[in-house]
Amino acid sequence: MEALITQLKTLALTDALPFLLKAMGALVLWFIGRAVINGFRRVLNLTLQKRQFDATLIRYVESLFSGSLTILLLLGILGMMGFETTSFAALLAAAGIAIGTAWSGLLSNFAAGVFLLVLRPFRVGDEINAAGVSGIVQEIGLFATTIDTGDNLRISVGNNRLFSDNITNFSHHPHRKVVVKLPVTHGQDVHGLMETLKARVAEIPGVLEKPAPSVDVAEFTVLGPVLAIGAYAAPTQAGPVSGAIALATEETLIASGYVVPPLTLEKALAKAG
Repeated sequence: MEALITQLKTLALTDALPFLLKAMGALVLWFIGRAVINGFRRVLNLTLQKRQFDATLIRYVESLFSGSLTILLLLGILGMMGFETTSFAALLAAAGIAIGTAWSGLLSNFAAGVFLLVLRPFRVGDEINAAGVSGIVQEIGLFATTIDTGDNLRISVGNNRLFSDNITNFSHHPHRKVVVKLPVTHGQDVHGLMETLKARVAEIPGVLEKPAPSVDVAEFTVLGPVLAIGAYAAPTQAGPVSGAIALATEETLIASGYVVPPLTLEKALAKAG
């Protein structure tokens, strides 16, 4: 019995006590390491906010920073406790390759999302047209961008598809040009009509004074010239201004006594031939 007790004491002193000390040290190292990582994370967050980085980009960087340091901390703790970290690191790398191959589509969307946030071809609130979708950007997510269309539909588009397509940003510049075309028949006072339309369009609410509205001859057809009525407006007012110009054009034509002659294009072509 005494020999068994002596053997247990020896085992406790040689194996259990060192393991217990290592476990306590690992626990202390874990809490200290996590506190240091959280501190660095807060400093990184404040630094990025002072430089006015996008909120989504800040979350990206924080997650990558915290995740990488946590993995390094775990490897250090395992090494301190006597585990072979080389094989563990190789296993982790192999698992990363396997996961990366299986999730290549998601990773490409993730990488495209990072580039969208860094290069900033558009921001939340901008009106864009890309990947066959037109609307207002509501969110630039980790893997997809959410867009609300003009008919109140919400569409989520993969970031990789957006990044690899041509992106038209309607909200980038402070003003946007709106053009309404008006076909005019031969024999009309084109110059007088152009001046009248220019003055009328300048009175429309939402039309900017500078650059000033313009009325030009866009093209010439068999029936007569085609006028291009152009005006500048804020990006959010482009749609209402376009409709107001069309209505003002109709009112101007009616007030001037303009009558569309009953002459079809086929008759005009036949007459010309």
